[in-house]
Amino acid sequence: MKKIITLLILSVAFISCSSDDDNTGNNNQSVDAPANYQFTRNGNNTVSYSGQTQRIAMAEELISALKDPTRDQESLNAMFAHVEGNQDFSDPDMLELNASSKNVRSKTAASADYFSSNSTDANAIKSDFDSWISLQVSDVYPNWGNTAEPGIAGGLQELGGGSIRYVNEKGLEYNQAFAKSLTGALMTDQILNNYLSPAVLDAGDNVTKNDNDILADGKDYTTMEHKWDEAFGYLYGLEEDETAPELGVDSFLNKYLDKVEGDSDFAGIANDVYDAFKLGRAAIVAKNYTVRDEQVEILREKISMIIGIRAVYYLQVGKTNLGVDNASAFHDLSEGFGFVYGLQFTRNSMTDAPYVSKSMVDGYIDTLMTGNGFWDVTAETLDQMSEDIAAEFGFTVDQAAN
Repeated sequence: MKKIITLLILSVAFISCSSDDDNTGNNNQSVDAPANYQFTRNGNNTVSYSGQTQRIAMAEELISALKDPTRDQESLNAMFAHVEGNQDFSDPDMLELNASSKNVRSKTAASADYFSSNSTDANAIKSDFDSWISLQVSDVYPNWGNTAEPGIAGGLQELGGGSIRYVNEKGLEYNQAFAKSLTGALMTDQILNNYLSPAVLDAGDNVTKNDNDILADGKDYTTMEHKWDEAFGYLYGLEEDETAPELGVDSFLNKYLDKVEGDSDFAGIANDVYDAFKLGRAAIVAKNYTVRDEQVEILREKISMIIGIRAVYYLQVGKTNLGVDNASAFHDLSEGFGFVYGLQFTRNSMTDAPYVSKSMVDGYIDTLMTGNGFWDVTAETLDQMSEDIAAEFGFTVDQAAN
């Protein structure tokens, strides 16, 4: 596990220049960013995101289980929609997953901003995940020992005796589609459209209580502080030390922030994200909601970029192996499928909508899966899709394809 960022001890002062802002709180109070994501009150740690750590760990076990052909649909569904006390997980690292009241399915496509009044799309998205589990069991597992062909599920081995990829009749790896789509539908959606939303941060009397340092019952933090920490947890929840994140420690957003940081065209994004989380949390402590909201805008842009960049990356990498090494091509395109699906959960602060709408995403998915799916898709189609996605974010295909 490589460590790709060195955290510098910084003090960055931001001062609100608005004297008539509608937000309450001390918006003229300067905010000093701490050296790392560490906050205390009366000597006690105020940072808490155990629920996010548990959900990421549950998702890790589930995507691993999807690659086990001895599994049945009932056990996989139980992992996705865990019920407190059921023995669905191995409980790694004493995270008490089985005892947890948390589960993955309930928070998938469940943000306040995008889905609280849009149950139609929320239910349709959850059903997509349900179907990928079901079809992995009913279509792929029974063909585990077969060689895949157009219209026939089975395994394909990468050239040179590499990994065997188990795909459906269209060349799609359901486990990859599930994992990468979840990066958008759970981690990205919950961060950008739920916990960093004013609808959650400022809900009820959160602002008044934060202004007066009234803590949540039995806790060392205010509710607003905790909501910000929960957003942080969906990205850094499996880090051993949130004050010095290594990145690459999970299979979801943390991993792909690491990947994007490793591309010289986007180097610095990891510090941008971490610094915005630090300063936004410090702004809440300082009751400066103008600075807080400025950091929300940065996080929406940077985290959305991760999804967009990796969608284009995998479409382009998959394209290079089509017809030459289909096992490798289909693996990359399956990851691309998932990141394309995740575009609908991004957030453009200028429009308060996804960078790529659900209807556009549905169209892209239909295009990828038309006919025999990846067996039929052309380089021209993948290039056009890549160009369209890159244009929405303002980067180039060449930049993302490195």
